[in-house]
Amino acid sequence: MTVPKTLRTLRNIILRLLYGAVSLLFIIFITFIADEMVPGDAATILAGDKATEAQVIRLRKAMGLDRAWPVRFVEYVGEISHGDFGKSYRAPYEPVVDIVKRDLPMTAKIAGCAILLASAIGLVLGTFAALNENRATDRVALSLSTLGVTLPNFVLAPLLVLVFVEWLDYLPLRWQVPELQVAPQIYYLILPVVVMAARPVAMLTRLTRASMLDTLQQEFVRLGIAKGVPAFRLYLVHALRNAILPVLTGIGTSFGYLLTGSFIVERFFLLPGLGREAIEAIQQRNTPVIMACVIVTGAMFIVINLVVDIVQQLVDPRIRESQI
Repeated sequence: MTVPKTLRTLRNIILRLLYGAVSLLFIIFITFIADEMVPGDAATILAGDKATEAQVIRLRKAMGLDRAWPVRFVEYVGEISHGDFGKSYRAPYEPVVDIVKRDLPMTAKIAGCAILLASAIGLVLGTFAALNENRATDRVALSLSTLGVTLPNFVLAPLLVLVFVEWLDYLPLRWQVPELQVAPQIYYLILPVVVMAARPVAMLTRLTRASMLDTLQQEFVRLGIAKGVPAFRLYLVHALRNAILPVLTGIGTSFGYLLTGSFIVERFFLLPGLGREAIEAIQQRNTPVIMACVIVTGAMFIVINLVVDIVQQLVDPRIRESQI
């Protein structure tokens, strides 16, 4: 009995979700073990520098930290499966879930805008570079992409601030709470989004160019030229549709880069996001917040790659049967 295509696609999606759950569990395990290997624990942090050894031992026992780590790991996984990430170790000791709810929208906003900007510019530059191979357009696109790959965020951000904030005075430097903002919110996000999108733009430009050049050598493109198919339809509809598959995979990979790159960018521009929260939690040894940031960003990366896989199946019917 043949399984309908819709059911096979649904089965593949469920399998991907299961694989993603296993990957996320592995991420949680590695982060948990890394925290266990670091000297000191939560009891030492909460007790303070002036606490005696006896006070630390009592607090450690009250928190259950005197038990074996496998037991605590299983309990932790059970707690987060119910949405309980614990409480922050730092004042005002608020639930970690509230911190995530407060900071996640900013991280999702700048990462989403950055990946959309990078995808649009990368596809356009890469396509025009391929259609004008070894010409001025191609050389300019390759030069810009090389610059984007070699220039790190912590160098690009101060340069853009120097030009657009100090010299031209077009954009604000730091994020302000809505009550103190002197310009529309989009002006506060322009520089962070551009800084985060620079490297993905460079990578997607090169990837699009290489994929388009390979596609333009295929027989169906030559046949379309011989039959007089309009250039716009031939190149931007038929050729680009076949060339875009590896680019979609690159977009999914770039999103992971944006999630980690947001740590530096959010810290530099004082954006209230998970990246900034994670860096401060690492400096303070605030384990519940660190774990929550790792889990949430890992889940976002898994979901976006699942979406990319689904889009690939919609774009190219040839991979619907084999894509998992």
